[in-house]
Amino acid sequence: MPLDRDLQSIQEVRDLLQKAHVAQLEFRNYSQEQVDRIVKAMADAGYAESARLGRLASEETGFGKPEDKQKKNEFATKRVWESIRDLKTVGVIAEDKVKKVLTIGEPMGIVAALIPSTNPTSTVMFKAIISVKARNACVASPHPRATQCTNEAMNVLLDAAEKAGAPKHLIACLTAPTIDGTNELMSHKLTAVILATGSSAMVKTAYSAGKPALGVGSGNVPAFIERTANVTKAIADVISGKQFDYGTLCSTESALVCDAPIKNQVVEECKRKGAYFVAGEEKERLARLMFDQRGAINPDIVGKSPAFIAQKADFIVPTGTTVLIAEVQGVGRQYPLSREKLSPVLSFYTEDGWRDSCHRCIELLEFGGIGHTLVIHSKDDDIIMKFALEKPAFRILVNTQAALGAVGYTNGLDPSMTLGPGTWGGSIISDNVTARHLMNLKRLAFETHPINPDLGETDRSYPVQRTATEETAGSWMDEIDRRIIMKAGNSPVWKKEELPIDKPKTYGSGLSAEEVDRLVTSFSKKLK
Repeated sequence: MPLDRDLQSIQEVRDLLQKAHVAQLEFRNYSQEQVDRIVKAMADAGYAESARLGRLASEETGFGKPEDKQKKNEFATKRVWESIRDLKTVGVIAEDKVKKVLTIGEPMGIVAALIPSTNPTSTVMFKAIISVKARNACVASPHPRATQCTNEAMNVLLDAAEKAGAPKHLIACLTAPTIDGTNELMSHKLTAVILATGSSAMVKTAYSAGKPALGVGSGNVPAFIERTANVTKAIADVISGKQFDYGTLCSTESALVCDAPIKNQVVEECKRKGAYFVAGEEKERLARLMFDQRGAINPDIVGKSPAFIAQKADFIVPTGTTVLIAEVQGVGRQYPLSREKLSPVLSFYTEDGWRDSCHRCIELLEFGGIGHTLVIHSKDDDIIMKFALEKPAFRILVNTQAALGAVGYTNGLDPSMTLGPGTWGGSIISDNVTARHLMNLKRLAFETHPINPDLGETDRSYPVQRTATEETAGSWMDEIDRRIIMKAGNSPVWKKEELPIDKPKTYGSGLSAEEVDRLVTSFSKKLK
């Protein structure tokens, strides 16, 4: 019964959050070494199961290719771990010797992770890994169409985490997701932050839940091939990007914008790469198949092969067709194929010169991908820089594939399965989301501009030398044993009489109260 299922889902959310809360309170006391050992175990386990989880995701959802989902799983585990391995998240994580400020990492709490059906296993593993790296718990809500594979991916990581020493129930996944259950997860008092990946409507709901949220939406990525580009390389990137997992990444090329002087070369190269150009009635049938009158995409064609889509649109394509390409004359509701398509279907525009091409790219972004990603293929550095400065996208990729380039696979961007479109796209974040975005930062700031400089040296409000010049301002830190700072860094208590002696494991290092007492006393003496 629908009502019973909704109530069951809400109760499951409450149970999982309560267990995760208890686990996270214990986990926040773990050392950096303990945290990293657990996260590495999670990444290794997910990487080892990438092929199996890729098959499960493709079979359950009907989207994409198992081998490409395997590649995404490998990326979301091994590559992500490699990118955050050296990130400090425990104790003192940074220091400014001149300003005399220490930065201390603190976890946020419980991360509510909303998981899309297009990338279910890779996204849940990615979000769990970056959450735990920052000493958070993570409770995921899978898409109903991908419940089993998402749960299996999370269970792989959970088993590895607990074997490596993580508290039980630190990460979890709903087994009976409903809209009401997901809303409860987002709004519950124990939830600290929402990490939302999915449709624009879902992301909007996340931002309306009354909790801090990091949300991402659609891409509708334009790929501009400028007249100086290496056309062979550019088309290889565009076609391979559009074909990857049958277009299910939001960073996949959605429209090809071609500089007029090289159109014939571009078209021929597309055909050589197996592209099929639809025209006339075929194009009309394709548009009607893919979108309804409201502009909503048909889920039955998402992540499907070109041959499948063509057959559903009642036309036949040659064996080996890689993508379907439709020449489009404009952008907007009257041009359905100008939307994001989440499939191996590419719209094609011809513009004379980089300025007109620039305007077309902006139109496409504003229609469905504002703030997300744009790729330019060119050898002209001035034009590349003009695109970087003027286009309303926060990832401007150069001479690379957009699908995997935007997530950090082909370049130096942070490896991520969650790409922020910034305030232009209705999000608080424009970065590739990673573990550093899931930490609170505490500042320990010593006085550098005293209001009352004549107080006696015994006043403990001013433990730092007050006459330091800019050249020597950092020398006080060099005298402090860094190991003591790291061990006592999570403690707001410095004075012996304020230490909670009756609580044996209060601090982030997991030290006993007696050990913390000794270390803090030593630390205080060194500051005199």
